[in-house]
Amino acid sequence: MAQRNNVTEFVLLGLTQSLQGQIILFVVFLFIYIVTMVGNLLIVWTVMVSPTLDAPMYFFLGCLSFMDAVYSTTVTPNMIVILISVKKTISFQACMSQLFVGHLFGGAEIILLVVMAYDRYVAICKPLHYLTIMNQRVCILLLLLACLGGFLHTVVHLLFVYNLPFCGPNVIDHFGCDMYPLLKLACTDTYVIGLTVVANDGAVCVVIFVLLFISYGVILHSLKNLSQEGRHRALSTCGSHITVVVLFFIPCIFMYVRPPSTLPIDKSLTVFYTVITPMLNPFIYTLRNGEMKSAMRKLWTRKRK
Repeated sequence: MAQRNNVTEFVLLGLTQSLQGQIILFVVFLFIYIVTMVGNLLIVWTVMVSPTLDAPMYFFLGCLSFMDAVYSTTVTPNMIVILISVKKTISFQACMSQLFVGHLFGGAEIILLVVMAYDRYVAICKPLHYLTIMNQRVCILLLLLACLGGFLHTVVHLLFVYNLPFCGPNVIDHFGCDMYPLLKLACTDTYVIGLTVVANDGAVCVVIFVLLFISYGVILHSLKNLSQEGRHRALSTCGSHITVVVLFFIPCIFMYVRPPSTLPIDKSLTVFYTVITPMLNPFIYTLRNGEMKSAMRKLWTRKRK
């Protein structure tokens, strides 16, 4: 325990050491963060107040947008501050908090994407029983299950990392706190812990990614039984879900399905799934969803009146 106390803060090198590059990235990421928060919170607000969006699909979409907003907030504001700060440090406790919250909502979002795939399966393959199966109680239980899964996922990481001895150096070649950069700084052999990261992150991502694609394959195969209009609506909705799944899972799989190590490309991949993807999700879901766009227009018209 005394060894660990030798390091009370970490120095974050960030994305670039160029002053001009830091100023450009500050402007870009500040804009992205504002767009992310406005887009995701707009979806949450629309789902909450619009009477036409009372289907389970929109309940889960609102939850996903809320998770995206929080997930992005765990990383982006700190990254923006570091870009313009002279002292680019993060305290040990703040680092552990960022690790905990980031993996909590990241893990919960992965399970929520599975829940959303199940929701689409029931809606398309068992339309007559949809509202009976996906009733309010079931929806809340599935959301709680996603949160519990995210909590268990992040607790495993935190239990391993928190008690590691960090006796120096304390420089992290990253813009935030994540498992592999922290394991690299520990003053002990972290090979076994690295394997738990591969299992807890990498293997879980691969299994869920495969299951999601199988489930969407089953859904798409069942579309032949629908009318042309129903087929078009189902393809539009599933297309949005599949796009989000690919954008989120592919970088995660590349990051964690490999021997424990840090690579130069890791920072770019982390930016993609923690900063870019949460910004894109609102556009993906609203631009391809007529009901969501219609609800937003009605709310905007009502507000102007």
